[in-house]
Amino acid sequence: MNFPKDLQYTRTHEWIRYEGESAYIGITDYAQDQLGDLVFVNLPEVGDEVMAGEPFGDVESVKAVSDINAPVTGVVEEANEALADTPEAMNEDPYEAWLIKVGEISATVDLMDAEAYEAFVAEEG
Repeated sequence: MNFPKDLQYTRTHEWIRYEGESAYIGITDYAQDQLGDLVFVNLPEVGDEVMAGEPFGDVESVKAVSDINAPVTGVVEEANEALADTPEAMNEDPYEAWLIKVGEISATVDLMDAEAYEAFVAEEG
């Protein structure tokens, strides 16, 4: 498993990378591994508000449909539209295949650094 040290992680297996006043959000390597082959992603529209700890979209794999929860409250500035045609990119490189970019961030859930997330995943597994 890959746990990049420049990211923060949630207990529901999303990652977040801050860039200035905005943040990119995606699913972790652990999440994509547990889900299996991803075949569809449902993302919010630009301008939609997301709420910390609440689902903002979902991913569908050959196994199941799973919610994706927002680690922050804010407004969607960008959605990775390329994933509509190539959802498998999340399996190939989950840390490059970001889902949404959020701005106007006003709240956050409890986040873990890479070391804490790796320990959390080890306990779950």
